Amino acid sequence: MRSLYVKGEVSNCKYHSSGHIYFTLKDPKGTIGCVMFAGNRGGLSFRMSEGQQVIVGGTVDVYERDGKYQFYAKEITLAGNGLLYERYEQLKRELWESGMFAQEYKRPVPKYIRTLGVVTADTGAAVRDIIQIAGRRNPYVRIILYPAIVQGEAAVGSIVSGIRALEALKVDVMIVGRGGGSIEDLWAFNEREVAQAVFDCSIPIISAVGHETDTTIIDYVADLRAPTPSAAAELAVTDVHEILGAVSAYRDALWRQLRRKIEERQGQLRQLDLRMKIVSPGYRIGRKKMDAISAEERLREGMRRLVEKRRHSLEIYVERLRGLSPLDRLCSGYSYIEDAEGKNIRSVRQVQAGQEIHIMVSDGVIDARVTAYEALEMKPNSDFRARED
Repeated sequence: MRSLYVKGEVSNCKYHSSGHIYFTLKDPKGTIGCVMFAGNRGGLSFRMSEGQQVIVGGTVDVYERDGKYQFYAKEITLAGNGLLYERYEQLKRELWESGMFAQEYKRPVPKYIRTLGVVTADTGAAVRDIIQIAGRRNPYVRIILYPAIVQGEAAVGSIVSGIRALEALKVDVMIVGRGGGSIEDLWAFNEREVAQAVFDCSIPIISAVGHETDTTIIDYVADLRAPTPSAAAELAVTDVHEILGAVSAYRDALWRQLRRKIEERQGQLRQLDLRMKIVSPGYRIGRKKMDAISAEERLREGMRRLVEKRRHSLEIYVERLRGLSPLDRLCSGYSYIEDAEGKNIRSVRQVQAGQEIHIMVSDGVIDARVTAYEALEMKPNSDFRARED
């Protein structure tokens, strides 16, 4: 029996060190031992485990040692959900190799939007959650809904049309998704056509398919993945209170910068005004006047000090002259003698007997005649000589 295909559940699966795989295939009616030799492992695209539903292709032959029939597998594929999962992994691998998952192709989601496009069913919890959360966060955002078919044979074409329609309307950001379900329910979002439409769209797309544990192909292709439709609405629409807070912060920062600039300019104006005053002719003339007044005051003060100094010196000289004045001497009891010609007589050798002389005392002049004279030997008084000198 060759080229047979048997469907059943995997049991007692063992990977041998030689590379062979030994397992049992069973269903409610019976079991059969199976082996896949290492040379046929190319026909297996996943790792087998207990409980998997698989379709095994190969031949049936008798194992001579035990005398039992044994299935020799050459290819193994997952059945049911397993088959879908295999298709999912294969497409995921192909798109990854083509670069559609690359980060450099991801477009940033704008922080502040005016229009939000939504591609999902017009009934169900997903669209209600998106509208409610987006409206609560920012009631000024316009939501444009494309009521797409998100399950069944027509779902792929409907989702692709929705993406292209909202792209033509030039919405700011787009949410593509639906609520949770089985892998069959979500399968439209695992199709190549939908993934290509998401990749080709010029509008940033947020994928929001199923629940947090569900992952579809468009989650890898989209610009941003949200675990749920509600989370997608929060990612797409910024809270208006956050916007108002940011605006208030920017306003305060702007006012602070403006005040600082004004203060800087006022300081510069004061400096320029001072410089203009310094270089202005009026200011220079005023400075010169002040310098002239100051010089005049210094000159007057210098002259006053010089006059005081000279007056003081003069008083000293006056006192000294008073000490040498003949009148003062006469008042002290001395007299001044001169001959008829007015010459001072200071020695007896200057007179002769019978000569007329004039004697000046403190209160008048005495006319006299020399009757006799006598020369005496006297030592000059040192104090007197000093005063004459």
